[in-house]
Amino acid sequence: MRRSVLSPAFLALLLTAASPPPAALSPGEIVAAAPPGAWQAVAPDDLLVMDLTNGPRVVIELAPDFAPVHVANIRALARAGWFDGSAVVRVQDNYVVQWGGADGKKPLPAGVIAHPPAEYERPLAGLTVRPLGSPDAYAPRVGHADGWPVASDGRTAWLTHCYGMVGVGRDMPPDTGTGAELYTVIGQAPRHLDRNIALVGRIVEGIELLAALPRGTGDLGFYTDARQRLAIRRVRIAADMPAAERPRFEVMRGDSPAFAAYLDARANRRDAFFVRPAGGVDLCNAPVPVRPRH
Repeated sequence: MRRSVLSPAFLALLLTAASPPPAALSPGEIVAAAPPGAWQAVAPDDLLVMDLTNGPRVVIELAPDFAPVHVANIRALARAGWFDGSAVVRVQDNYVVQWGGADGKKPLPAGVIAHPPAEYERPLAGLTVRPLGSPDAYAPRVGHADGWPVASDGRTAWLTHCYGMVGVGRDMPPDTGTGAELYTVIGQAPRHLDRNIALVGRIVEGIELLAALPRGTGDLGFYTDARQRLAIRRVRIAADMPAAERPRFEVMRGDSPAFAAYLDARANRRDAFFVRPAGGVDLCNAPVPVRPRH
């Protein structure tokens, strides 16, 4: 009686075929498992730290590569203490929270450009954009560049009004705002504002504090009673703070394998809860991971 002998390679193949496929990771699990090389530190000069009167703080990452004049103004305002003692003046449901010098009575400090250029878009040249891979209703191309959500027409590029993004309040054109009034998105992404207002950054810590504030009852969500306003104790640039107090953050690198896996998981959820992958993702539903740096 002949005895058949299976080769070790064939046995391994049979065992592999019989084994269940590895469990798919969720986007959060991919981010948690990302190696140190998948992250890049945020420069301290690009972190705006806003301490609220009731104790918590809000930290904003600035985007000087997209709005350099407005960002320079914001740094100058912070370093002059101009924001200190100002307040949150507007909370419009499913739209924005706004703070800063809404009354226009406080003079701007020296060095602040009163009429910045309309920094609503920038040349595409010099940016490496990782395509999102899904269609967009507002732009021919969308993706991520240098850790930011961007849209493009093939010639210029611009930041997009996703949740937590920070922009500059302004009056009617040709006014472009100085940076003395800022707002952040707390609702469904108002992408119709893209290329109409200067976006200068995003909130990396404390967005939940602003999003949970009582809604204003005046037009556009402005507080009609000054007592409703949440006061801002002080605003500083992280680079100017003592090293022990300085917040530190890092952003996932867009050219890392971890970010590629994260985007794929955002578009095609295969982890246990999901029955059917969506096959696509909205740009604002694929936020670039940001985390505190310890």
